[in-house]
Amino acid sequence: MNLPDIPDNDHDLFALMKKDLFTAVVGDVLDAAGHTRQFLPPEIRAIQPDMLLCGRAMPVLEADAFTEEVAHLGTKLPFGIMFRALDDLKTDEVYICTGSSFDYALWGELMSTRALHLGAVGAVVNGFHRDTRGILKLGFPTFSRGSYAQDQRVRGRVIDFRCPLAFANGVRVTPGDVLFGDMDGVVVIPRVDLRDIVQAALEKVFGENKVASAIRAGMSTQEAWDTYGIM
Repeated sequence: MNLPDIPDNDHDLFALMKKDLFTAVVGDVLDAAGHTRQFLPPEIRAIQPDMLLCGRAMPVLEADAFTEEVAHLGTKLPFGIMFRALDDLKTDEVYICTGSSFDYALWGELMSTRALHLGAVGAVVNGFHRDTRGILKLGFPTFSRGSYAQDQRVRGRVIDFRCPLAFANGVRVTPGDVLFGDMDGVVVIPRVDLRDIVQAALEKVFGENKVASAIRAGMSTQEAWDTYGIM
């Protein structure tokens, strides 16, 4: 089987990635390219194991708060600028949020409904989601630390978006990076290296298929490594 050509547009490229790649092989290729801190914390999981995620990062910064009042504005601003952030989502983008405590949910059914309407392809939150049944009914790819129904309205607010994000495990996400997720986690592919990483990952997958065939035919793991350099 021949390697597929790398599409020159995001939509087809992301479809190819979801069809032929998985996070483990992408992570291995990123390691080999010197990008060794690219997986989001392991607690961030797909809310349903068969969910796949691939899209451009639209980073959102959250912070804890204990009132809707924004002091320097002298007015109430429920959820901060979350509505602005959500409404700014574009086709093939992923809403990715961090910065708050884990005391409330950062994503829900109505947010998923709006994101779907705008052409977004998923949500990744470093915290909890809620409205699980509604999100699953929509089939919207959502990755979180689990479900928890407590609302963020009087507990947190979005304070910035389309801004760089940093996670406690050292991972950084900038606008336009590509988020790729499956049941094994979410990996961040730097936007400037995207096509090189995808090309190398496809080559590795096709190589692994050869190794698997050889092992099934009786080749030892040492011989497979010596022959193909893949394991």
